[in-house]
Amino acid sequence: MSGPGASVPGSGAVASAPVSARLPEFTWDALEQAGALAASHPDGLINLSMGTPVDPVPPLVREALTGAADAPGYPLTAGTAALRAAISDWVARTCRTGGTEFGVLPTIGSKELVAWLPTLLGIGPGDTVVVPSVCYPTYEDGARLAGATTVRSDSLTALGPATRVRLVWVNSPSNPTGQVLPAAHLRKVVDWARERGAVVASDECYLPLGWQAEPVSILADEVCGGSAEGLLAVHSLSKRSNLAGYRAGFVAGDPALVAELLRVRKHAGMIVPTPVQAAMVAALGDDEHAAAQRDRYAARRELLRAALLGAGFEIEHSEAGLYLWATRQEDCWETVDWFARRGILVAAGVFYGPTARRHVRLALTETDEHVSAVADRLAG
Repeated sequence: MSGPGASVPGSGAVASAPVSARLPEFTWDALEQAGALAASHPDGLINLSMGTPVDPVPPLVREALTGAADAPGYPLTAGTAALRAAISDWVARTCRTGGTEFGVLPTIGSKELVAWLPTLLGIGPGDTVVVPSVCYPTYEDGARLAGATTVRSDSLTALGPATRVRLVWVNSPSNPTGQVLPAAHLRKVVDWARERGAVVASDECYLPLGWQAEPVSILADEVCGGSAEGLLAVHSLSKRSNLAGYRAGFVAGDPALVAELLRVRKHAGMIVPTPVQAAMVAALGDDEHAAAQRDRYAARRELLRAALLGAGFEIEHSEAGLYLWATRQEDCWETVDWFARRGILVAAGVFYGPTARRHVRLALTETDEHVSAVADRLAG
């Protein structure tokens, strides 16, 4: 027998399954049929299924990127001193850390870190990763890549004492639901994990986008008690500064954990390019463009929310973040098809967990013109 799956003659080696065998079908591939239907609409497709920014990259960020384009040498995995300072300053003022000591590390966007965090932390077979019951699929994908077991639960007390939990993911504001977790809830998660020696990773990519509730960081003093021990906060500039195409993210938290991530990432070559590091410094140091972008999203949210309610949908949670979590109390694929016949593509709730089969997620990341068109189509 020959081929990539064969064992080497005389070696006694046993062919192993490819890593991809551990993973489910790529989430967005399941929308191809609905996408084709939506694209057949006479006025064209409007895609609300993915949170892909469409507004321009701020000029000061582009200038910083091009100004650092002559970068023939290898960049620092840890980030330049200027970038580390910019991240630290932003985290301190945005996450309200008080005097909490924390480390920082730039990442190649946030999804890369989410997917590889269990592996980077040495988590593997026999270990458990806890994720929210309805959540971003990459939390579970990361556990699968590491060979760990995933448990979906919003109540840690339901896990029992025998479960070997190594990592707990929290996400506030939530993708997809927009739910905001109160500080008291987050503090209970932190206390529970610390008692068991588990790491808490908090996906806070939508932290600055609170609409009807004020999101709280895991690094806020009222949550962490003045210590970042066992805690990691994951952030991204994709939505705040329209830098999804730059792959610009970072992690902040327990200095010992951040140092361990850095050691492994040096070996793996997980490095943010030098021009992107310069762009991040510019973006993090300017709040004016972020406030203007927030205003754009707020206006789109109000228009889309009113249109959905007028069309008979219920909107649950959605008090923060870049999505509206809607239902007509029917199977999500029926709702996806309903939107597709109107030329609108939305995400099926089942992408985010088996208990979300009666919901769809709609992103606010479309142009003003397209959001207005969605409202017209829903009213027609």
